[in-house]
Amino acid sequence: MSRRDWTYLLSLIVPFIAYNLTLKALDVASQPGGPGLGEALGLMWSEVFFNLGYTLFWVGLFAVSRKGFARWVAVFFFHAATMLVVVVTTLAHQHFQQTGATLDYGVIAGWVSRLDGLGLDPFREVSRSVWVILAAALFYAAFGPPLLTRAVGWWRGWLGTSPARTAGVSFLGSLAIFLLALGFGSLSLLVSLEPAGTDTPLARDRFADIISTATEETPAEQASMETEDTSMEAVEEATVGEEATSTGENGPGAGPVAERSAADAVLSPSSRTERRNVVLVHLESTRARSTTPYNEGLKTMPFLGELAKQSLLAERAHVIVARSSKGSTAINCGVEPPHYPGPEFEPGGIPSPCLAGLLKEQGYKTVYFQSVSNAANSYWDDDLARNFGYEEFYSPDTMDTEGFQITNSFGFEEDIMLGPSEGWLRENGDEPFLAQYFTGTGHYGYDCVPNRYGYENFSEDEELDRYHNCLRMLDFFLQNLFDQYKKLGLYEDTIFVMYGDHGEGFREHNGRYMHGDTIYEEGLHVPLIIHDPKRFQGGERSTGLSSQIDVLPTVAEMLGFEVQNGEYPGYSLLHPLPGERVLRANCITDRKCMASIKGDEKYIYHYDELPDEFFDLSKDPLEKDNLADERSKEELDERREDLLTWRQRDDAEYGPVTFEGAPYRGAEE
Repeated sequence: MSRRDWTYLLSLIVPFIAYNLTLKALDVASQPGGPGLGEALGLMWSEVFFNLGYTLFWVGLFAVSRKGFARWVAVFFFHAATMLVVVVTTLAHQHFQQTGATLDYGVIAGWVSRLDGLGLDPFREVSRSVWVILAAALFYAAFGPPLLTRAVGWWRGWLGTSPARTAGVSFLGSLAIFLLALGFGSLSLLVSLEPAGTDTPLARDRFADIISTATEETPAEQASMETEDTSMEAVEEATVGEEATSTGENGPGAGPVAERSAADAVLSPSSRTERRNVVLVHLESTRARSTTPYNEGLKTMPFLGELAKQSLLAERAHVIVARSSKGSTAINCGVEPPHYPGPEFEPGGIPSPCLAGLLKEQGYKTVYFQSVSNAANSYWDDDLARNFGYEEFYSPDTMDTEGFQITNSFGFEEDIMLGPSEGWLRENGDEPFLAQYFTGTGHYGYDCVPNRYGYENFSEDEELDRYHNCLRMLDFFLQNLFDQYKKLGLYEDTIFVMYGDHGEGFREHNGRYMHGDTIYEEGLHVPLIIHDPKRFQGGERSTGLSSQIDVLPTVAEMLGFEVQNGEYPGYSLLHPLPGERVLRANCITDRKCMASIKGDEKYIYHYDELPDEFFDLSKDPLEKDNLADERSKEELDERREDLLTWRQRDDAEYGPVTFEGAPYRGAEE
């Protein structure tokens, strides 16, 4: 190649490599605890190999396409491919910084399958500086090499002269270059060349990771799918032996009754029926350990802490899938949500009647208030509320927003709901009703400092401190809401259910951030408190493993209704929960992670991303000591197969789903 060719090629390749390695180094440096030098190098090797392979590929292509149309084609794809890799690398870096998870094919395909905006949530809060840097990088990738080559040519006196003649590259020489490029590219697909500690997807080049996850299939998942058609009887038998149980006179633990689903379930009045009001308060992104009832030394929610002393508190409530719509489905509909995106938003997509629909048939009025913008959520929230059976829906899009603070990436402080709530209650409070209050202040953004209720310093970690102040602000809303019900004379005849839809991670484990893939207790363990002015005067505790699907049968029993023509899979929290119960959870990203809890033992399966984990929550509630090496392979295999079977069974309730990553059959269009 001529010196002009080398100048042109290197003027893009060198900044490209520097950009990639810098972003990777920033990701590595952001790991909790700070990796040592050896571990940091281990996490960088794949990036080095990818860049070497990428450089050799274009050197070889420039060498064989020396002039004419072939050279123009090579130059075009050189720029286009480099710009594509820059975009992917930047988005992967931003995704990792915001979520603590690597960007793989399943995540990207999920965004593509729902381009109306909901899928791009991880980038709603991208700073302007990031967009400026990306725009500058793309501008240089498009125009920098020709401009720089001309400048160097002018400086070196090349302009106006014919390129120096160079010897052509032989066929064997070109082949050797391409084989080297292929070899280095293949090495970049390896997760790590270093010892344990760097065997994670972060150790793989970001672009190579997307290519790899688009083509590979997890061995355990593959084996599970190969036997799927021949194992349906086993799945059905497992279903019969699982958690579903009667919430009637037989009581919890009296025996499984999963042979009858909840698809045709109805509520039937009994001699114990009292048509009292029901209020569901959705505590967005609220993890148990950050609330006063579950952490008495942390005064983030003192009002809720005092209320819990006169309430039924579920000590070990867990979520199934850490996403708001999934938690809402479990709470409102009493069934496990789908593990993949979409069905809960579609008409008829939920395989059982939900609480609003059931109570509406018993003469209840139903209303859904939320402080998050329906427009910001692509107008899906009213679809969800409608599918739950709510008759009326109110969001900030129809409220007076003047004077109310924006506290998160989707909406306003919760007090914005108080005015519409009071108006609706004055007009409809003379008849029994179900009211849902969907809050948003705990959601990412945590823009609650300062706020109208002041500020308290809860943590040296600035972001965690803002999150805790958001929960404090949410606590004031709860107090205001209860005061409103007391003022209107509705408090004594109302059952209040306060629940976390999911928790929130702050990189306590493997850099996991926010909630979607935070499979640890900070993401799964949530508050669940039921307050009834006519019960629980001294406070009661449900000490067993409880789930969001337990709310519907508990409320039905408290109202004195019996479930007929079907059975819901949850347990009433008014009775002791069976000790043999197993709770299971799934990450929102396809083939990312799952967990099961049996007694105090928690197992986490990370597919191929991380080694299996096993914790004793009674001794290690913060999940610091992985005991997987102390457990037999047979036990770990059994827990893993149980999770894979559960996933197949649960998704089958909502329709067919593929395992190659989104888009899924049945996912939103």
